[in-house]
Amino acid sequence: MIPLDVAVLTISDTRNEETDRSGQSLVAGLTEAGHRLADKQIVIDDVYRIRAVVAAWIADPEVQVILTTGGTGFTGRDSTPEAVSVLLDKEIQGFGELFRQLSWQEIGSSTIQSRSLGGFSNGTVIFCLPGSTGACKTAWKGILLEQLDSRHQPCNFANLVIPGRGQHG
Repeated sequence: MIPLDVAVLTISDTRNEETDRSGQSLVAGLTEAGHRLADKQIVIDDVYRIRAVVAAWIADPEVQVILTTGGTGFTGRDSTPEAVSVLLDKEIQGFGELFRQLSWQEIGSSTIQSRSLGGFSNGTVIFCLPGSTGACKTAWKGILLEQLDSRHQPCNFANLVIPGRGQHG
């Protein structure tokens, strides 16, 4: 397995480093899998603050993967999809679909309220997850663990972000 450099962004108006269970869960999952934490931040649910952090990481050649948690619902302040989608070169449409399928098994029809998404920008893969720890674990164990592993066959996203590879392989 080739380790990837992963940045984690928690989007919340109320969380801090001590109470950020979702971000901590993602950091634990990625480090246990052998990846490196490139950066971790918490920002309030504001389109422009979210976009600024994600855009800076997209421009940083040391960040290959961005994981966000929070702001994917339908409340008035939920704005992660609006902040991130305009930055994407290509959307991974199947990510949200597969996430909701897996989530259905755990929370039933409530999964329809998730606007999780994935995509690529400037050679960086980005996944926007709901803010619950359970949702982050579902996405990590059910999708991201394999898709960020360069050995997973027949294809994975890791080989698309590893410099010099740029292929599924």
